[in-house]
Amino acid sequence: MKITSNQAIQATLSGDWENAIRLNKMLLDEKPDDVEALNRIGLAFTVTNDKKNAKKSYEKVLEIDPLNSIALKNLRKLESNNQSDSPTIIQVNNIFIEETGRTKVVDLINLAQAEILMSLKTGQNVDMSVKRLKIFIHQEKNYIGVLPDDIGNRLIKFIKGGNTYEAFVKSATHQNVSIFIRELKKSAKYKDQPSFLHTLETKLHLKSDKKPRKTKRKS
Repeated sequence: MKITSNQAIQATLSGDWENAIRLNKMLLDEKPDDVEALNRIGLAFTVTNDKKNAKKSYEKVLEIDPLNSIALKNLRKLESNNQSDSPTIIQVNNIFIEETGRTKVVDLINLAQAEILMSLKTGQNVDMSVKRLKIFIHQEKNYIGVLPDDIGNRLIKFIKGGNTYEAFVKSATHQNVSIFIRELKKSAKYKDQPSFLHTLETKLHLKSDKKPRKTKRKS
């Protein structure tokens, strides 16, 4: 039976860890360098307290993609927890499972009034709408904030091309709101382009867009 990545993702999101391990192993049998499957199975091994295999999974990711932020972060957590021989208790909020290129945590700008921000709860679904070349974030009729231009401009292009996204409140205080954005559907037009870039990739992308300065000749 052909296994799809969507089946493995759903098993992970639902917290069905044994099934997640089984399905992601089947994906890796077909494609050993699938970093998304390796990250998912690393998470599943971590939650089931199989630190050895979790570490192997994340190390394999870094062999393929040395800058993979998910593997780097989770490997650091594992290594810090190895100082204790007691079982590691990990609480996982399935909403916020990260996937390279498909998810991102973003701090909003141009925020609403403090009383609106303080009413937000972690995990609460928020809406995204494109207006005046910006992406506005709101919850029902309440305006919350705006995505920064670098991320907003990139997502507007993808949304107009057919990509779809969902967003949730990651954290909120009276003066800061972070949201978690996940790509739900990728259009055929942008099938080879990630929705979100690594920090280093973003810097390189911006650098390549800069026009070289013209130097004046000395007379």
